Amino acid sequence: MKPLLYVDGYNVIGAWAQADREGWPLDECRDRLIHLMEDYAGYTEQEVWLIFDGYRTERPLRTIEQRAVLTVVYTRHGETADHYIERMCQQLPRYREARVATSDGVEQTLILGRGATRLSARELWRELGTVRSAGRDRHQAKPSGGGTSMAAALSAEQYALLEELRRKK
Repeated sequence: MKPLLYVDGYNVIGAWAQADREGWPLDECRDRLIHLMEDYAGYTEQEVWLIFDGYRTERPLRTIEQRAVLTVVYTRHGETADHYIERMCQQLPRYREARVATSDGVEQTLILGRGATRLSARELWRELGTVRSAGRDRHQAKPSGGGTSMAAALSAEQYALLEELRRKK
């Protein structure tokens, strides 16, 4: 069973130094965080839920978007991400490990009482950076036998034809 991570989206955005420094609007921060969390979920093979407050919106229903490796939740009017995460942690079977990314002190205490572990927003940002860096390194193919990564993917016959074309110039 995959490890499980619940992320309080707006809480994590609030600790995002780059977003603050760049002055990105909230909707752009949200979109960028979704993209980053998709990468993170893919690299770490965790089940990741990213929850955004609908507390101050007029949204009457909760919206859940299931993406390839990420679940994005927008809570309904009057429901905080904290309440949603607490309820989800309460419903977990005893054997299921879960982490919650939030810097809200009260929330951290509550989720610890429900059997999950906590991860501060800063710790999540540090982990995101480490995972992205490791993922980039993994995807930068090293040339084998002096060839390029594209050449390594070609058959000997294809490579010879391309080499012949290159030399005709």
